[in-house]
Amino acid sequence: MEPQFTEFLYRDSVIWIAAFTLGGFVFALGPIAIVYLFMPLGTRSIRNKTLQPIECGMDPIGDSWIRYGVVFYLYALIFLAFDVDVLFLFPVALAYNDPMFVYRDFVEILLFVAILSLAVIYAWIKGVFKWERKTYLHR
Repeated sequence: MEPQFTEFLYRDSVIWIAAFTLGGFVFALGPIAIVYLFMPLGTRSIRNKTLQPIECGMDPIGDSWIRYGVVFYLYALIFLAFDVDVLFLFPVALAYNDPMFVYRDFVEILLFVAILSLAVIYAWIKGVFKWERKTYLHR
C-alpha cells in the first residue's frame, strides 16, 4: 500500500526546509554583514597607503618571500593523514558493534592501524622526523 501524503504534511516539510535554508543563509552571510557594519572606514586612505597589501591590520615589514623548511609541509601532511584516519576510526568503531563478528572486526581495525603504522615507519626511515637546522649562505 502506498503512503498517503496529505497537503498538511507536505506544507509542514516545506516550512522546515525553508527554515533550515534561511538559518543557513543567516549563518553564512551574518558574519560578513557584521564585519561590514563594524569595520573602520577610510583608515588606509588617511595614511596614503591604499595600494599597499595588508595582513591582519598590520603594516608589512620587509620582503614576503622568505625561506622556510619543507619540514613544516611534511609535518602538516602527516598530521592531515593521521587526523583523517583517526576520524575514520570513530564511525568504524560504531559500525562494528555486532557481537557476531567481534574477532573479524577487531582484525580489520588492527590491520588498518598496522597499515598506518607502516606509513609512520616509512616516514621515519626516510628521515621526515629529523629536524635539522638549515644554514644558508648570506651574500
